[in-house]
Amino acid sequence: MALKMHPSLFGHPGPWLRRNCLDHHGMSITAAAAHLGISRQNMSVLLNGHAALTALMALRFEKAFGISAETLLQMQVGYDLVQVRGRAVEFDVTRVKEAA
Repeated sequence: MALKMHPSLFGHPGPWLRRNCLDHHGMSITAAAAHLGISRQNMSVLLNGHAALTALMALRFEKAFGISAETLLQMQVGYDLVQVRGRAVEFDVTRVKEAA
């Protein structure tokens, strides 16, 4: 059985990346986007929590800032699960019964 953690522990990784990578290194969104080889718009929507962190973007941050891509992706998955668990009552799915 998995441990249940409070949903507030799972924030979008974008704002975390902004605080702990860009701000820490005194980088603007424009400078970070150029360094990572992406558009300023893509960087902005990620850092503002309006787009999910992809595996490719996680690898770019790992190479640039030394933060494990796996850790960043776990942050994104945790955030995503919290978002959909809040809507779980919308799903009309029941548990499969074991074969006799």
